[in-house]
Amino acid sequence: MEQIWAPWRKAYIRPSQKKSKKCLFCRLLSENKDKRNYILKRTRFSFAILNLYPYMNGHAMIVPKRHVDSVHALSDQEKLDWLDLYEEIRLAIHKAMKCHGFNVGINVGKVGGAGVPHHLHLHIVPRWMGDSNFMPVIGQTKVISESLKSVYETLKKKIK
Repeated sequence: MEQIWAPWRKAYIRPSQKKSKKCLFCRLLSENKDKRNYILKRTRFSFAILNLYPYMNGHAMIVPKRHVDSVHALSDQEKLDWLDLYEEIRLAIHKAMKCHGFNVGINVGKVGGAGVPHHLHLHIVPRWMGDSNFMPVIGQTKVISESLKSVYETLKKKIK
C-alpha cells in the first residue's frame, strides 16, 4: 500500500491544547487573528473563512457572526450581508483561481453533514473541468495542490 505523508495535519488530529467547548466559528471570530485563522473578510454581520479541511483548493465558507443554526433565524439585514459576502468571495475565487464553476451549499444539522452543526455556514467550493480523478475513488485520498497559506494570500489580493 502506498502512503502519502502529511505530518502538518497532526495538529488537527492530536492537538496539543485541550479541545474548546466553544463553537469553532465563535472562537475563531473572537481571537482577532484573521491571518492565522484564514479569515478572508469580516463584514457587519458575517465573515468569510477558508475551510481547514478543503474539498478543493479555495474552499471557503461564509458564516454569520451571530451563532444561529438556520437561515430562518437571521434578520433580513443579516441575510443580505451574508449573501453579499458570499457573492464577493465567490467572485474573488473565480478571478483569482480561474475556476470553471462552483458547488455551493449548506449542510444543516449533524445528520445533514454539518461539521459545525449549530452555527450556520455556507460552503463555496470552486470546481474545474476535469478536477475529478481516480484518487478519491480508488485511493480514498483527495489531492489538494495548493496550501491554505498560498490560497489565503492569493484571495486576499482580490477582496476589497
